[in-house]
Order: sequence, then structure tokens, then C-alpha cells
Amino acid sequence: MQFSAMETLMVALIVLVVGQLLVHRFRILSDLNMPEPVVGGLLATLLVTGLQLAGVSLTFDDALKGPAMLFFFGAVGLAADFRLLRQGGWPMVVFAILVIILVFLQDVVGVLMAKLLGLSPFYGLLGGSITMTGGHGTGIAWGEVFSNDFGIGGASELAAASATFGLVFGALLGGPLAMMLIRRYRLQVPAGREDGEYDGAEKPRPIAAASVVRILMLLSIGVVVGSVAEHYSQHWVRLPTFVWVLFVCILLGNLARRLWPVNDATIEMVGNTSLSVFLAITLMSLQLLQLVDLALPMLAMLLVQVALAVSFIVFVTFRVMGRNYDSAVLCAGHCGFAMGATPTAVANIQAVTQHHGPSPLAFIIIPVVGGFIVDIVNATIIQGFVSVLGG
Repeated sequence: MQFSAMETLMVALIVLVVGQLLVHRFRILSDLNMPEPVVGGLLATLLVTGLQLAGVSLTFDDALKGPAMLFFFGAVGLAADFRLLRQGGWPMVVFAILVIILVFLQDVVGVLMAKLLGLSPFYGLLGGSITMTGGHGTGIAWGEVFSNDFGIGGASELAAASATFGLVFGALLGGPLAMMLIRRYRLQVPAGREDGEYDGAEKPRPIAAASVVRILMLLSIGVVVGSVAEHYSQHWVRLPTFVWVLFVCILLGNLARRLWPVNDATIEMVGNTSLSVFLAITLMSLQLLQLVDLALPMLAMLLVQVALAVSFIVFVTFRVMGRNYDSAVLCAGHCGFAMGATPTAVANIQAVTQHHGPSPLAFIIIPVVGGFIVDIVNATIIQGFVSVLGG
């Protein structure tokens, strides 16, 4: 059964609504911060796989998947407001350096594990920072690059499975890890802080049609310019189109902020919608049957990645950031986006601060580092590994 582009979009939107209903209906899904597109998409994947086993094949048109992916990475770039870096001061710089080190280690360990298990090193990158730090969007995007450029079978499927695995562990371990550190070292909220939750964010302005048009304009320019840059730069540097779009939109976003007020809520809305459509179309098109032979090796690799992340956060991040209450809260956030996504990181620090007390520093550093610094760093480090491994 062949679905046209419009029919594929219709099915994708149905999948997204089903995901929303399931997350709102089952508390465990909301507690784990499971993204609605992932929940609905994985359910659709299982349904499509079941139909395949019954002899019914479904083929979805992927014409909208590419633009949706590029709009998502463009939105990440537009959100990278360099002025926010000043708010965190030196603690943000130090924390960002720690994040960079862990991202690098994730890829080193992933490649070594892949070679130890007799797999292509590209599988190690998929089980490394691509999915552990990058999440579903980055994972599936690089999975397609590996499939198309290097012939890595089942790359997108493995990326989706690995990102889901990391997301669950990032949500499950972040809060308990911070609470363990707080109790073990008897950490207290510094005197003088008011009780209550601190979100460190300005109240979002209402989303207006004019703001949406401007953001769509910037994203369209970023996608076009990024695509052209990728085409003409192939002879001297090899970067996927979405990485070019990311960097172009970083420049566009910071330039636009000098010309008119940029509504970050609009960027988030457009970016999340684009990511949702991209994930839904991708997940419902996955071929799970291709993963049978790789399931156990990838599971072993991912368990090692979880051990690496937890060990680094406890023995390095916590100590370097000061071994105090704020550093424990930062550890919860680091755990969230080192094995999941920024929303998971923010949810982790919210859970800790609601129980133990406010941490303004964490609510400044985690959204900025997890929201765009880590994506830029991750894309750069991954590209370096790909360039070396791809020869």
C-alpha cells in the first residue's frame, strides 16, 4: 500500500495526536518525559511491523521529512542567542567544557565498543553522542547520513531505539542521582535564597501570526543557504545539510535580534512542530526487522554508555562544579541531556529543586547549554569522527 505525501502527513498527524493522548493518559510516560511523537511513532512502528509480518506492506512518502528535519535544526540555530552566555558567567563556561569532554568520551567509547563487538565504528557513533546526547532528532538525521553515504544497514532504526533507551535512563537516573549526592554529602540550599521554584526565564510573549511569518522566513533562508553551502562545499569539506543549516541559522538568529524583537516561544513552537512531523514520519516508516542481529550488541554498547555518563557526572561534573548543592542539581540536568534531551534535563532539575530548594544557577545554565551549546558541540565532534572514520 503506497501513501502519497498528503496521505503520509495525515497519518503522521494522527500518530502525533495518539501520542499526545497516550502521554496524558498514562502517568508513567509523562513522568519519564517521553516525547509525544516518540510514543505515537513507536506504536505506529510496531503496528506497521505487525502488518509486514502478516504480509501487508505499507510505504510512506518521505517528501516532507527532509524539510521538516531541516526546519527543526534551523530552529535550534535561531534559538542560539549569544547574549544568554553572559548570564551564566564562568560556571557556565566550566560546565560547557565538561559537557564537551563527555560528548567526546561517548564517541570514543562507542567506537571502541563497536570494534570490540565486531561492528562498524559508525554503529558506535550511533550508540554514542549521536543518540545519547543528540536524542531522536539528531540520531535519526545522522542515521540517514550513515545509511546513504556509508551503507550502514538499519541505521535510522538503531538510532531511534538507542535514543529511546537513553531518554528513559536519563529521566530515571537524573533525579535519584542528584538526591543521592545531596544526602551523601549533606548538602544544603545556600542561606538567603527564597523558598519556591525558580525558573530563571522571562515570561514568554504571546505567539502572533507576524512572529510566525518572520521565523518561517528566517528558517526558509537558512535552509536554502545551508543547502547551497552544502552543495558547493563538497569538494573541500563534508558536512551534512542539516549541520550547514544549523550554523547558518545561528548567524541569522543573532543578526535578526539586532533588527527586531525575536520571540523565542515562536521559535520553540515552529521547531517542535517540525521535529514532531519529522519523527512521526520517520518512526512509522522504520523497518524493525532489520535490527534482529544487532539488538544484543547495541544493548551492551548502550549499557556501557549509561555507566560512562553516570560515572563522569558523579566523579567529574559534581566535583569540578564545586561539590555543593548547585553542583548536585546541575548533575541532574547533565544526566538528562547526556542520555536524553533538554526537556528531560529541565524536568530533572525541577524535580530536585521542588523537593530540596531553589537553584537559580542551574536554571540558567541547563537550558542554555542543553538548548543549543550541546547541539553545536555535538554536531562538530560527530563530524570530526565521521571525517576520520570515513577516510
